[in-house]
Amino acid sequence: MAETKIIDILTEFSLTRQEASIYAALLNHGDMTGYEVAKDTGFSRSNVYAALNALVEKGAAYLVQGESTKYRPVEIKNFTSNKIAELKKSAEYLEKHGPQKVIESEGYITIVGAKNIRNKMREMLSKTELRLYLMAPAQIVKDFEEDLKRLVSEGKKIVLLTQDYSIKGAKVYNTKVDEGQIRFITDSAYVLTGELTDDEHNTCLYSGQKNLVEVMKEALKDKITLLA
Repeated sequence: MAETKIIDILTEFSLTRQEASIYAALLNHGDMTGYEVAKDTGFSRSNVYAALNALVEKGAAYLVQGESTKYRPVEIKNFTSNKIAELKKSAEYLEKHGPQKVIESEGYITIVGAKNIRNKMREMLSKTELRLYLMAPAQIVKDFEEDLKRLVSEGKKIVLLTQDYSIKGAKVYNTKVDEGQIRFITDSAYVLTGELTDDEHNTCLYSGQKNLVEVMKEALKDKITLLA
């Protein structure tokens, strides 16, 4: 399980799954020839050599010349730090020279995948100006604790409906919430509702549609009235 997660994360640093597996093998064993990598991973030698060359080009491995050509892994801390620095530089360029942001319409957007849903929640939190209402299981709320504390410190109104959890400065209503259920409203203008269980098939509906926002607000108000 841990090895699979490591491979998954490495693919976020521009490596293919095969390249990530071979990089992990190099990290585990140190300098290796292409033949040794093929024997260790079970990949064909032609695929291994192509992947090793790609790792060198992408800054994840060095070519070590000697009696036989070997490949040495770049320390994972250095590899990831270099990639993050490159991405930061690219992001700064895009922010400066890229197209202007699109004004949000009042339509409905379906967001698929736990990672994308979490990213949308962080975006909504970062843009909150006055208040937010969040109904979700405690584990989900905890994942955004630092963002919520920051908003509290900025004087924003935070209302949480969750179970056995609290944040100083936030209004918390203790209630059982179905696993993965999310009801999230920011500034009485945007709503995110759906399911979040760390599954790539999770879906949530996001909208600035006034009618949906009002329906969600009334539903949460009714819930709060029952709990008060």
